[in-house]
Amino acid sequence: MFSRAKALFDPLVRLLLLAIVLASIVPVTGEARAIARVISDIAIFLLFFLNGLRLPRAQVVQGMRNARFLLPLVLWVFGAMALAGIAASRLGGTVLPASVAMGFIFLGVLPSTVQSATAYSSIAKGNVAASVVAAAALNILGVFITAPLIGLLASSEMAAVDLGALERIGLILLLPFVLGQVLQRWLGAKVADNRTLVSWMDRIAIAIAVYVAFSGAVEQGLWTLIGPLDWVILLALVGAMLAIGFTGAWLLGGALRLSMPDRISFLFAGAQKSIAMGAPLAALLFPPAVAGLVLLPVLIYHLVQMVISAPLAARFSRA
Repeated sequence: MFSRAKALFDPLVRLLLLAIVLASIVPVTGEARAIARVISDIAIFLLFFLNGLRLPRAQVVQGMRNARFLLPLVLWVFGAMALAGIAASRLGGTVLPASVAMGFIFLGVLPSTVQSATAYSSIAKGNVAASVVAAAALNILGVFITAPLIGLLASSEMAAVDLGALERIGLILLLPFVLGQVLQRWLGAKVADNRTLVSWMDRIAIAIAVYVAFSGAVEQGLWTLIGPLDWVILLALVGAMLAIGFTGAWLLGGALRLSMPDRISFLFAGAQKSIAMGAPLAALLFPPAVAGLVLLPVLIYHLVQMVISAPLAARFSRA
């Protein structure tokens, strides 16, 4: 019970909830939205620049060599979970708004978290090095894979994906990451020495992206578009995705005969989905009126995965 409560008080969770509440009460609309999107883009640029600064290239190279661990993880995260997202989207598409239903496909093709997957692997006595490298590699691949996959898998009957936004992804996600890698030699140590400040900058950037996206959803009538029955279906489908993510990743790790530390790391890297990647990508891929609705399944999944992961990691640590 304490672990679940602690997960709910995670700083990122609190910021996400605050962003949702603020967007519901004071959504950014009209001419202010253009200014807010610029601020959001700058925050996202900074987020990926910092990621580039703090991710050692040696760790990525080392992780890429562990094909027995990484290749099945990539296929699970971007393949099996994508299929689960398509199934959930079709099940919910008859009742839920099209953009919300498409959000399950978006959820399915997102990469894993970096910070929380690594933190929970450490608590659970997993292979922390493998977890760090796998989550980082998945997020780098996600920049190249998630956007094309959502464009390919999203039905033409649902909200259209603006594939022209791929240029913005290159400028706002890839460019700062590459710059961070290039400047890592000179600035990497400063980032490492100011981890608390950098972590808060990450969280604030994600919260800004969520606030801007969710404001668009509120303006479109989110709280009237989704009725009580819709919420029940939405939560049930997210619960099904969580069950598939956690149970499937654990069983696949066993089928691969991974060592227990590797299997634990595979579980958290394979089951968790990254709001840190989801919020910026949604803001860049979709127009504001669509982005918040698409993000809804991702936000719920992220909040619940934290509640599940905390006691699960604690249980592994006692084993």
